[in-house]
Amino acid sequence: MRRQLHLDTDLGGDIDDLCALAMVLAWPDVELVGITTVAEHGGKRAGYVRYALEMAGRGNVPVAAGADASLGCYRSWPELPEETNYWPEPIDPIPGPLDGALDLLEQSIELGATVVGIGPFTNLALLERRTPGILERASIVLMGGFVFPPREGYPTVTNEMDYNVQVDVESSRLVLDRSFPTLVPLSVTVETFIGRADLAHIARAGALGELIATQAKAFAKDESTPPHKKTLWPALPADTINFQHDALACAIALDWYKGVQMEEIPLRFEVEDGYLREIVDPGGRMTTVVTRVDGDAFSNHWVEVISNLEQSDNDSSGSV
Repeated sequence: MRRQLHLDTDLGGDIDDLCALAMVLAWPDVELVGITTVAEHGGKRAGYVRYALEMAGRGNVPVAAGADASLGCYRSWPELPEETNYWPEPIDPIPGPLDGALDLLEQSIELGATVVGIGPFTNLALLERRTPGILERASIVLMGGFVFPPREGYPTVTNEMDYNVQVDVESSRLVLDRSFPTLVPLSVTVETFIGRADLAHIARAGALGELIATQAKAFAKDESTPPHKKTLWPALPADTINFQHDALACAIALDWYKGVQMEEIPLRFEVEDGYLREIVDPGGRMTTVVTRVDGDAFSNHWVEVISNLEQSDNDSSGSV
């Protein structure tokens, strides 16, 4: 069965957005009907998305720049890393009217596509304000949330570290109050990984795979990722570079459930000391929450899936 997907992403910062996009492009029987960007820098993120799509021979996917960082709704300024370290050439921004992105997002929802939010929830909140009630009838998967703490042996992340939710609390609360999303929480996604041992294989997955491998090395350097974290995170591989937060959310949206546990949990959403909390409450809003994943199985699956990019890259040779 062919699935329709719309990505709402802040690609251009943490490398897991690019990893997620590559996986979706390589996943069989998926139609990517649109991509909107959020926490924008004058269309720079949209430019990065378009460049990655063209690398994979998929330049026909609609892309629109959404909510800009200059709106002033973010707790902290959404930074972009040094472009020369992450991209092979200067990338032109693709600015556009905010309404254009909201139109694309609304169109995808009306088509029945699943919207996967892998950045701050600003675009979704703006759409709900413009078209009240639209999120209630939408199929939405969100990377974010912090219902239960991480399991022992994994990074000791906290609710305050849940960037997608906490960087724009007002938008996050509105979206969670007005929709029935599937939450893929930070405390679960930290069980996934991309490791140094994967990079050689990833680099062989076409031009986009080579770009991911390059960015992973740059990210490890920028984040001062130590060569091993076995003593800090004993449940993760010693060569872990980063986590596959966004790729896991996309895989859940595409019905990948190997080793995945999901529960319907009544949640109440409250803002305390400037941070949003998801509180288990019998009188709360029933919410689908991913509570566990087999991180090894998913991380290996991601590497296997993006190997399909090599074939698609060869098939589209000369079309970019």
